[in-house]
Amino acid sequence: MRIGVLLCDDVRQALRDHHGNYPEMFTRLFSEVDSSITLNFYRVTEGQYPQALDECDGYITSGSRFGVNDEIKWIRVFESFVHQLYAQHLPFVGICFGHQMIARALGGEVCRAESGWGLGLARAELNLPETRLHSWLTHSAPQYALLVSHQDQIVQLPPDTRVLAGSQSCPYAMILVGTHFLGIQGHPEFTPTYLQDLITLRHSSYPPATARAALESLAGKTDHLAVTQWLIHFIKHRHLEASNPPSD
Repeated sequence: MRIGVLLCDDVRQALRDHHGNYPEMFTRLFSEVDSSITLNFYRVTEGQYPQALDECDGYITSGSRFGVNDEIKWIRVFESFVHQLYAQHLPFVGICFGHQMIARALGGEVCRAESGWGLGLARAELNLPETRLHSWLTHSAPQYALLVSHQDQIVQLPPDTRVLAGSQSCPYAMILVGTHFLGIQGHPEFTPTYLQDLITLRHSSYPPATARAALESLAGKTDHLAVTQWLIHFIKHRHLEASNPPSD
């Protein structure tokens, strides 16, 4: 299976020697979960897109320091591309920025979270009555934990959306739009050491208490491998369904 990774940012230059850029992060992550997957990378910040949508079986995004409401040309072009993927019923997984772009592109709303920064290790409760309807979403616990780093979040859902997981501070932590768009606010590609270094680098951007609590939370265990397995299963299931439509 071939997955296109839509790169919406770069890791800060000061952190790349130790942690790599986003292509290295995603390559390490996917190799841990399913080494048979091939990743194609597209720098959408520089206008790089697949020449044809069927170059990949599905698409996934990186996060971004930018916001989906920023009036920057590449972001508006990316929004149109996301809308095109949805219209063509192609599997798409939006991570953080991409999760929020799903909402913006398809009729929802994104703004600054009233609860402030989401930072550090965050837990989300699965909506079990809903998740049990989806065979690709294997789970052994009622919640999962991922690393997060965001100020914005979805505040109004687009039409035809089901909430798969949420928390008090982030009610729409994982959503399914239609049958083929999956959004998740957390970062399965982040490691605790990377987020620790990012928080340290950007410490002046956060309230001191928020930064301290986030750094302390990084000692907790994440479910990044299990969540990545969900994302892979989701794309595989949607791709197989599209390749084998039911006969009349």
